[in-house]
Amino acid sequence: QIKLVGAIDIAPDKAGTDLATLLQQEEGADVVVSADSAAVLRQCRPHVVLHTTGSFLDRIETQMLDCLEAGAHVISSSEELSFPYDRHPAIARRLDEAARTHQAVILGTGVNPGYAMDALALFATGACVDVQRVRVDRVVDASFRREPLQRKIGAGMTLVDVEARKKTGSFGHIGLRESLLLVASGLGWTLDHVEESLDAVLAEESVRTQYVHVPAGSPAGIHQRAVGYCNGAEVLTLDLKMHVGAKESYDAVAVEGIPPINVLIRGGIFGDTATVAALVNAIPSVMAASPGLHTVNTLPLPCAFATT
Repeated sequence: QIKLVGAIDIAPDKAGTDLATLLQQEEGADVVVSADSAAVLRQCRPHVVLHTTGSFLDRIETQMLDCLEAGAHVISSSEELSFPYDRHPAIARRLDEAARTHQAVILGTGVNPGYAMDALALFATGACVDVQRVRVDRVVDASFRREPLQRKIGAGMTLVDVEARKKTGSFGHIGLRESLLLVASGLGWTLDHVEESLDAVLAEESVRTQYVHVPAGSPAGIHQRAVGYCNGAEVLTLDLKMHVGAKESYDAVAVEGIPPINVLIRGGIFGDTATVAALVNAIPSVMAASPGLHTVNTLPLPCAFATT
């Protein structure tokens, strides 16, 4: 059973408001959103903090350390936390040390990274006696996703704007590299090198969503790839297409091995709700795990538990 004991948000339209009002339901009437994280952690003494503030680990490390120092486990949707050892080895070491010191667990998870393009792929190899190659494809019609995501992938921008945003390193889907390295780690593969690409997907026809209008020929989203090589051969391919107006959404895993395994999720995994589910469903495994920094492949198979 989960008991909600506190909520933190610095947004002016949320801080000071009770959760019941924000959620438009009865549950949460006794929990008021606070912008003071230290006060909430001190007063509520939570067992677990579900952390959903940012993608980039160097910008949110202090938030996570504060939670760990309060004795709380941390389950975060930060994409870079899903496999931080390559991009942020020093931060990973500090978080692991803090978690062990305070007998807590810290985990980065979500729908992607955390499930669709990594955990699902590793699970698919579980029936194989040999694996030569893994390919993961995810196609998302972003027309029905939240506004920040539509804008994050460049829907409604000009090509000039997209190229400028690409140079910042904060454009598009964050975490594809982490997913690739997580799969490689789970399979025990040491990659020679990784190649990444990010290109705009141009709308074939005019597309209008609740939030943006994309004329034909304008950027509707992104096509992003990460490819891992072993001994000069392509062994891991992660291919993500996320744009408004996509004809079909799906998630697919193809394992070349003995036996070959092919997984297809028609309609795809709807990320907005699946991200929430991934965080909540990780709670039992996190609370039972040994202290330290974990990834989804160092914990038991995730499954739903907070269902009616």
